[in-house]
Amino acid sequence: MSSLMLAGLIFACMLVLMAVRVPIAISMFVAGVFGYLYQVGLAPFLNNLNGLAYARFASYDLSVIPLFILMGNFATQGGISKALFQFASVVMGGFRGGLAMAAVMASAAFGAICGSSIATAATITSVALPEMKRHGYSGRLATGTLAAGGTLGILIPPSVPLVIYAILTEQNIAKLFAAATIPGIIAMCGYMVAIAVYVRLFPGHAPEHDDDRPRMTLAGVMAVAPIAVIFAIVFGGIYGGLFTPTEGAGVGAAATFVAALLRRELTLQKIKLCFYSTAGSSAMIFMIFIGADMMNTALALTQVPAQLASVIQGWGVAPVLVVSGILLFYVVLGAVMDELSMILLTIPIFFPVVMGLDFGMPKESVAIWFGIMVLMTVGFGLLAPPVGLNVYVVNGMAKDVPISESYKGVMPFLVSDVLRTILLLAFPPISLWLVKFVG
Repeated sequence: MSSLMLAGLIFACMLVLMAVRVPIAISMFVAGVFGYLYQVGLAPFLNNLNGLAYARFASYDLSVIPLFILMGNFATQGGISKALFQFASVVMGGFRGGLAMAAVMASAAFGAICGSSIATAATITSVALPEMKRHGYSGRLATGTLAAGGTLGILIPPSVPLVIYAILTEQNIAKLFAAATIPGIIAMCGYMVAIAVYVRLFPGHAPEHDDDRPRMTLAGVMAVAPIAVIFAIVFGGIYGGLFTPTEGAGVGAAATFVAALLRRELTLQKIKLCFYSTAGSSAMIFMIFIGADMMNTALALTQVPAQLASVIQGWGVAPVLVVSGILLFYVVLGAVMDELSMILLTIPIFFPVVMGLDFGMPKESVAIWFGIMVLMTVGFGLLAPPVGLNVYVVNGMAKDVPISESYKGVMPFLVSDVLRTILLLAFPPISLWLVKFVG
């Protein structure tokens, strides 16, 4: 059997297992075991399996993942999302479609202390959806906005997928966070522009005037002050050289815990839930790590990734076209896989290909820019049908809205995503400027 055919069989095995609802981590692991055993036999496989888990999880940098997840859980259970949405509603209340814009703004702010797309979508939906319905927003616009706003949870630092990319490619986490900041802000502004255009093209989906909008009060400002303080402590400390990103995650989790306690919404039961949820999410991510490692090892033995890199470099195609093709592949793959699985499975294959191309930039800049492009594209997969995990999460909380309406609601935001991706693809300095500034 040729190496290319074997690599294709490994992928086919994974997809078949996923199609029959085997968890993604197990699907990748089983497919990898099949490929590994076929190529090297049982004894080398057992030797590799013996050290596989330790080799992956002995990394100190991996501790940043559960810490950022715990930070997001404290924020969720501590009622911080409600204060963010109320403050954003005051700021944006005077605009047509203001509540939808407020939901996007609150999602971006919550993403700055969460790092998870699904958690951001579910948390902001729980506080924003009832208000949007009460003010006469259509189910299409409301659910589409909240699903799109949820993607800001991974676009605005800290971002768990970006941490995983940094670990896989051995890049600086702090520099990747800096690189993601401006694209994340562009994403937020692009979504708000999409809302402004949509409510004028289809006026029946949002009220023309909101006479019941809240007013700015000192209490409202003070309610969101802890979020600003946490953000300043974590990222100010990281970029000020006071502590590493991993230490910053620990400081951020502790500061968020204190802020949640001060709001008097964090009961003992909720504290337990925070730790249980963090343990479950971390275990799921680490299981995907193991599955992806096994599958990538099997693929590496076929030498197809190295052959792919050599073939692409021999084509003489413009490097930006190669990256465009990779991003299109991510869009397609997003229909069957979540963002973490995509990154863990594909980065070991695509990263060497991209690093072998000449973009006229330092290699570190190429690695950082490519990471941001991947992050933007996997966010697209969270919205696009036929899966769109964020759409399912939000629609599941809006019982009276058909799933087809939610998919229609995300279309303006997908247009914004496409335009933003093209902009960042054509102008890499947009992502790299802040890296050079803080560096």
